[in-house]
Amino acid sequence: MRKASRLFEIIQTLRLAAHPITAQQIAEKLEVTQRSIYRDIAALQAMRVPIEGERGIGYILRPGFHLPPLMFTPEETEAIVLGMALTKRTADPELREASVRVLDKIAAAVPAPLKEAIVSRTLYAWGRVAEAPETIDFSMIRRAIRDEQTLEIDYVSEQREETTRRIRPIALIYYSEAAVVVGWCELREGIRNFRVDRMRDCRATGAHFRREGDRLRTLWVAGWDTSGQGAGRD
Repeated sequence: MRKASRLFEIIQTLRLAAHPITAQQIAEKLEVTQRSIYRDIAALQAMRVPIEGERGIGYILRPGFHLPPLMFTPEETEAIVLGMALTKRTADPELREASVRVLDKIAAAVPAPLKEAIVSRTLYAWGRVAEAPETIDFSMIRRAIRDEQTLEIDYVSEQREETTRRIRPIALIYYSEAAVVVGWCELREGIRNFRVDRMRDCRATGAHFRREGDRLRTLWVAGWDTSGQGAGRD
């Protein structure tokens, strides 16, 4: 077990203990040496975690100490770091900026040894960064999905057919090469996938499809084929 994980588990163990617990008991639980636990407790005390006690007697966590509201294991933290790295490769500029703020907030909230995965820069996401379309506002699309608001789009299909569609957007898929809006198309009377880079314009209509979003997403998922598309392409 890595040190960051041990420190987290030691704090959790002391928080749940109803009476002083010895270093040997903690060591047996975490399957490490007793000497490692002594060093870890000294490190936690140096970081002002209120652990009281001494060798041979046991340790307690002074009442009133609370871990931050957001607390993750190193593996969970690494999953977040990688997820944010992938987000920064999408064509959505607002989400790119948000991914940086997410990591800053987490790094500020967790104890020093537990933010190692955030600041160590050991996880990267390589590959092409999708270009953001000049005329399409991703935040408006995401807001329309949340608010169940109908959109009107000027769209060029794969066959170069130009149409104006009214759609009920229900999901946004970020691929490495493009982003795709999934929605109910009133023209085709069915669920369709629309590549954002083929949209010439996208406008909020002011009309809503309240309480239909979950039903349409269920319909979309039920129609998934082996490729995971779940809707016809336009």
